[in-house]
Amino acid sequence: MLTQTHLAHLPETLAALKTLDDRWTELRSTSRSTPAQVVSESDQDLNQLDYDVVVAGGTLGLPIALTLVLQGYKVAILERGKLKGRDQEWNISRDELRGLIELKLLTQAELDKAIVSEFNPIRIKFGDRELWTEDVLNTGVDPVYLLETLKQKFLKQGGKLLENATFKTAIVHPNGVEVSYSQDNTDQSSIKSRLLLDMMGHNSPIALQSRNGKKPDSVCLVVGTCATGYTKNSTADLIATFTPIQNQCQYFWEAFPARDGRTTYLFTYLDAQPDRISIETLFDEYFRLLPEYQNTAIDQLDIKRALFGLFPCYKNSPLVPEWDRIVSLGDGSGAQSPLSFGGFGAMMRHLIRLSDAIGQALQTQCLDAGSLALIQPYQPNLQVTWLFQKSMSVKLNQTLPPEQINQLLADVFTEMEALGPLVLKPFLQDVVQFGALSQTLWQTSIKSPGIIFKILPQVGLLTLLDWMRHFVNLGLYTGFNAIAERNLPVLTQFFRGQPPAFQYRAYRSIEAFTYGAGKDYYPPEA
Repeated sequence: MLTQTHLAHLPETLAALKTLDDRWTELRSTSRSTPAQVVSESDQDLNQLDYDVVVAGGTLGLPIALTLVLQGYKVAILERGKLKGRDQEWNISRDELRGLIELKLLTQAELDKAIVSEFNPIRIKFGDRELWTEDVLNTGVDPVYLLETLKQKFLKQGGKLLENATFKTAIVHPNGVEVSYSQDNTDQSSIKSRLLLDMMGHNSPIALQSRNGKKPDSVCLVVGTCATGYTKNSTADLIATFTPIQNQCQYFWEAFPARDGRTTYLFTYLDAQPDRISIETLFDEYFRLLPEYQNTAIDQLDIKRALFGLFPCYKNSPLVPEWDRIVSLGDGSGAQSPLSFGGFGAMMRHLIRLSDAIGQALQTQCLDAGSLALIQPYQPNLQVTWLFQKSMSVKLNQTLPPEQINQLLADVFTEMEALGPLVLKPFLQDVVQFGALSQTLWQTSIKSPGIIFKILPQVGLLTLLDWMRHFVNLGLYTGFNAIAERNLPVLTQFFRGQPPAFQYRAYRSIEAFTYGAGKDYYPPEA
C-alpha cells in the first residue's frame, strides 16, 4: 500500500506499474503461452528492395542506424512511438562515450552539451564496509537532447524514420526481408531490406520467438524514484546494501545526483519462480527502507517520477541468430552481463564494434545466420559473471545466514580495492579480465579461506563447474588476444589478400578475442 500512497499523484505511472507486474506474473507462470510466431521464411526472391537495413526499435537503434547511414547505406527505423528521450538521465562513464566522437555521430561540443551532470566520488557499500572510487557511472547524459540531435542528423543524411510504427511480422526471403508494420493504427504496410536489426529490447517478439518461451535463468527487478527534498549530496552510490536477506532477496541500492533532484534505485536478483515477490511489493519495500537509506523522511520529498524495470537474463546469450538476414542486438540479445541493466551503457560499449561488423557484413554479403552470429559471439568474460550473480541471489526455499551475501561482497571488494583501480574499475563497468579476476580470487581465498565452502551450497556444484569452464576460456581468450595484438600488422597484411568473406570472418574472430577477454576497456587516464 505504500506504493499506492506515495505515487497517488502519478496515476499513469501506477497503471504502467500494474502492466509490468502483469508481465512479471506471466513470466513466473508455470503455464506460459507460446510466443507469437512473427518470423517466417519463403523460398521466393523479393522483386525489389527498398533499403539496405531496417532497424526495429529506435531508442537504442538510432546510434547504429546513423553509423550505417554515414557509411553510405540506405536505412529505415521503425519506432512504435515517438522517437524521443525520457526526462531521466542515462548514467554512464565518460570514457564509454568515446564512440560517439570516433564515429563522428557527435562533435565534442554536442557531446559536452548532452552531458548534464558529473559527480564524484562514488561509494560501494556492503553492510558496515564501504569503499570509494571515482569516474564510474558518474556522468549523466540527457536522453532528450542526445536522441533529438542524432535523429536530426539521421534524417539530414537521408535516413527514413517511421514513428508510431509497430512491428508486426518479418518474412525472410533468399535476397531480403519483408517487414510488416502498422503505423498510427492503420492497416499494415511493408518495407523490404537486405537486413533487419532487431533492437526492440527484452520484450522483442523476434527474440521471444527465438527463445521459444523459455523462462529466463535470472531476473533483475528494479524500482526507484527521482525526487527533490534530499539533503544536498554530490556523491553517488554505485551499489550499496544495509539490510540482511529479506523476502528471499538481497536488496541492493543505487543513488545518483540528477539535474532535478536525486535518483535512487532498489534492485534485486532472483529467479522466475511463481512465488517470488511482485514488483509492487518490491516498491513497497523501497518506500519502507528509503528513509533509512537516505536519512530523509518520505514526507520531505517531492517525487517527480517513478522508475521501474524487469530485466530477464539468459545463460544462452548473446542470442544466436535463427534466421538469415535477421540479428537481434542490445537487450533482446542478452549481450550484457547478468549483473548489468543493459540499455544505453551496454550499447555504447559495443557501438564501434557493431558499426564496423554490420557495415562489413553488408559490404561482403555475409548475411546468413552463421555469419551474423559472429557479430555477437560467445564472450567468456560475460559468462563468468553468472557465478557472481548467483552468489548475490537466494533460491526460493534456500536458507542462508542473513548477512552471508553482504559479508561475501565485502570480502571480495576489499581485495579488489587493495589491488588497485585497474582491477576494481573495469569490474564496476561490467568488464571482467582474466588477470584482475585471478588476482582477486587468489587474494580473497588467502584472506578468507572458507569462502568456497560458503558459496558452494548457495550456488550449487553445477554452477561452479560451469563457471570454471568459462574461467579457463577467459584465460585462453586473453592469450589469443595477446598473440593477435602482437601480430596484428602481419595478420592485416595477410587478410588484405583474402576474399572479402574471409576477411569478414577473420576480423570478427579477432574482435571476439578482444571483447571476450575484456580488453576493450580503456581506462580514463589512457
